[in-house]
Amino acid sequence: MPGITDSTTRDDLSPAGTARENLTTHEAGAPDGRLADEGADGGAGTVRLLDPDGVRHPSPEHDRWLTDVDGDDRALLRLLEDMVVVRRVDTEATALQRQGELALWPPLLGQEAAQIGSAHALRRDDFVFSSYREHGVAYVRGVTPLDLVRGWRGVVTAGWDPYAVNMATPQIIVGGHALHGVGYAMGVLADAEHDTGRADGTAAVVSYFGDGAMSQGAVNEAFVFAATWSAPVVFFCQNNQWAISEPVALQSHVPLVARADGFGLTGVRVDGNDVLAVLAVTRAALHRARTGGGPTLVEAVTYRRGPHTTADDPTRYRGTAEVEAWERRDPIDRLSAYLRDRDVLTDAADAHVRDVADRMAAALRTDLAAIETPPPLSIFEHVYAEPNPALAAERDGYAQYLAGFADDVAGGAR
Repeated sequence: MPGITDSTTRDDLSPAGTARENLTTHEAGAPDGRLADEGADGGAGTVRLLDPDGVRHPSPEHDRWLTDVDGDDRALLRLLEDMVVVRRVDTEATALQRQGELALWPPLLGQEAAQIGSAHALRRDDFVFSSYREHGVAYVRGVTPLDLVRGWRGVVTAGWDPYAVNMATPQIIVGGHALHGVGYAMGVLADAEHDTGRADGTAAVVSYFGDGAMSQGAVNEAFVFAATWSAPVVFFCQNNQWAISEPVALQSHVPLVARADGFGLTGVRVDGNDVLAVLAVTRAALHRARTGGGPTLVEAVTYRRGPHTTADDPTRYRGTAEVEAWERRDPIDRLSAYLRDRDVLTDAADAHVRDVADRMAAALRTDLAAIETPPPLSIFEHVYAEPNPALAAERDGYAQYLAGFADDVAGGAR
């Protein structure tokens, strides 16, 4: 299967097609059996390595997955920079929508650690299937901010080349892509029967969705297929507490991760606002998947601090106190506090990170304004691999329809 190019770095404002340099060099051995699911805080069986104040708690079970990160100042700053950048791009996109430049936008505010931590666990040959909110994952994989917003502006040729970054374009139907991810993972198994190509196991798949998708039939069907075939897939559920206006407590009377046992999946619950815990848990789950240990359901407990989309008004269904409580668990503030305590995040380093983020947001605004509307007939160019008579007839009919709007003046249109 096609993979990402060998280039592993890109400039802050470089084009898509090259993945962000991510943190996938860890070579520690995997623990036997199921993932441990008790964090240092001991609360609700949730893995946590950084508490909300940025205090680091050791955990031998999970620290083995972070030996290349926790002692590397550059790696830690890279995690922070990526979270700050995607938040800044996200707020810029929200502002662009409010100003009429985008039709709609689904903010990720509050979910940066869950996305950046898990994305940095991915290997270059792994493949991602996502919903419409995984902007942080896409950024780490090498998707430019412009390509993220292009579709929300209504550009018919929106999206990106999935094989350039090993990430499919977003699925709008809630949970619909979970089956796609399992199918791809089953294909990985079929390829591996002939040649794995790597001593450390096959490629793996991560399928991202929210708590609301756990109520969808397609997701539950995906669990069945994945378990039956022991497919190399990680189901990464970002439990952001709200499926639009429905709280997770109404969707499930037990923690979402508890459903894993019934399907024969390994299950682990992680503090989704703790980027180090997310990175460790996802690395362990991916290692299990690629070495024949089967699929894992990761429940990353986080919070959607903004609206479901910019068409939503969350003040109609949740209170200020709840939002403020989650603001005190901010994932960026948490990692920043840890890095400040280690004298890694100086004022100069913090200013540099913010400058990178501001330049990225400014470039997005400039590039968006320069987007040209593609020719109307170009919508027929990306439907089938090869032309066919039915498509040609439809194209000709649409061309005649467009011709009916031409002005009498040559080259004009009304």
